[in-house]
Amino acid sequence: MMYLMIAVLCSVAVSVLLKILRQKNIDIRQTIVAGYPVAFLLTWFLLKPDFSGLGTLGDAWGIIIALGVLLPAVFIVLGRAIESVGMVATDAAQRLSLIIPILAAFLLFGEVLTGTRVLGLLLGLLALGALLYRPQHADGSKQATRAPVWLFSVWVGYGIIDILFKQVAKQGTAFPLTLFVSFGMAGLLLFIYLLLTRVRWQGNALIAGLLLGALNMGNIYAYVRAHQVMSESPSIVFTGMNVGVIAVATLIGVGVFKEQLNRINMLGLLLAVGCVAVLFLA
Repeated sequence: MMYLMIAVLCSVAVSVLLKILRQKNIDIRQTIVAGYPVAFLLTWFLLKPDFSGLGTLGDAWGIIIALGVLLPAVFIVLGRAIESVGMVATDAAQRLSLIIPILAAFLLFGEVLTGTRVLGLLLGLLALGALLYRPQHADGSKQATRAPVWLFSVWVGYGIIDILFKQVAKQGTAFPLTLFVSFGMAGLLLFIYLLLTRVRWQGNALIAGLLLGALNMGNIYAYVRAHQVMSESPSIVFTGMNVGVIAVATLIGVGVFKEQLNRINMLGLLLAVGCVAVLFLA
């Protein structure tokens, strides 16, 4: 559970940083692209990937290519979704993507389905729905017509990425090399995208990327290690990560950023605590 807690805290720290950057009108795309070289180098120094294994990665190259393409691509889609429907609906689609890897855990990875785990998963899904609930308002803009496409793309994209990281965890001693090459490919592709869009570079955005890259690396590394330690229960990692992030982020939002919670959101916090407890005891 320690690695899962670290992954949750790093993920929430990333969200807090991005929230501050948005408030300061800093181009987050540039922060993201500046963060990839940091994660790339941290993987090199901390995990010490064995480059002699490049020729023996085999099927892992499919995972590497998929992550290299999906990581920046989903970020671009995420930006489009935020522009089209706003942060609330986009965040809901991203967090509810846990449904995809949970289904994969039972249907593809052969995890045993027990009554306790079913209860924990149900509590988690209810908690996510309650924590993400916001009153809906009519939107007459033209962007609303494309909202389902962008939200569906975010949901599917993050769900597939979760499954791919599960496969990275199965690489064992080869997973540092897999992460190393994936980060490099993702950063390069996003950098090329920004060059093609002729972005005006911002120093503040690039500096913030140093911190973002470190937090991102901490999040991914701890998340993968949690999958390795809890390899027999991937649904616990999937659900615990998503519910934990939303619960902690909600507490920080209320305590630090003075965000308002409705009664359904407060019920979601209680359900999230119950979910974590049930899954821990499962």
